[in-house]
Amino acid sequence: MKKTIKIIGFGIIAWLVPFIAAFFFYNQQGQLTIDQFLFKSIMMVTGAVCNAVLLYLYYKKIGGHFLREGIVLGLSWYIINILLDILILLPMSGMSIGLYFTQIGFSYLVMAVMCFSAGACLSLTEKK
Repeated sequence: MKKTIKIIGFGIIAWLVPFIAAFFFYNQQGQLTIDQFLFKSIMMVTGAVCNAVLLYLYYKKIGGHFLREGIVLGLSWYIINILLDILILLPMSGMSIGLYFTQIGFSYLVMAVMCFSAGACLSLTEKK
């Protein structure tokens, strides 16, 4: 149960950090104040750094089964981030679900890949 709460909590943090960071690039009228491509790059880097820190914090307490943990973590965080976007970001932005997945949703696969990769790398160090 404690591990499940940690997975969900870290998944929410992984969504919340870039979400909060994004507010610094919008004016009071809801318009982006920097180039759209620069904004997307900043969000990707912010998300990647946040995920790397969360992965470190998560894996340092895991004693084994790293590959399985990476798969569970990657899928969980992906689903959590998509659901939070559908519940919060889509209504705020007025974006259609199709446009959302082509512009934002697809990029969350990077998070899952990071989780899988970390688990795969750590599994190489497991004693058989």
